[in-house]
Amino acid sequence: MQHYTCDHVHLRSRDAVAAATFYVQTFGAREVKRVGDGAVQRVVLDLGGLTVFIEQAPAGTAPAGPTPCLGIEHIGLRVADIEAAMADLEARGVPVRTGITERGPGLRIAFVEGPDGALIEILERGSV
Repeated sequence: MQHYTCDHVHLRSRDAVAAATFYVQTFGAREVKRVGDGAVQRVVLDLGGLTVFIEQAPAGTAPAGPTPCLGIEHIGLRVADIEAAMADLEARGVPVRTGITERGPGLRIAFVEGPDGALIEILERGSV
């Protein structure tokens, strides 16, 4: 069988630059480059080792469907202290979809909303 590795996650946005700024300011992503002659067509980020492409969506692109849904539903970001992370996100006005819940031994999660309705899971894994 062929060996596969993750290369990137590709998001579309009505404003790729504003969406990239959100991920940089909110989660400490690092902007790697911008693609496009004149108008930005894509912003490439490094989000904790994950390459994220944020593409400028053409007018008329349909928004993502409501969750739960089929296909890629959310991005999960791990933190060491979920209470501190959620307090920080709430203080900065990031919309919270669900507060902190226990999902089993050693797993606590919460969900926030990013640009264009992107669902972002914040999770803390403890020792089991």
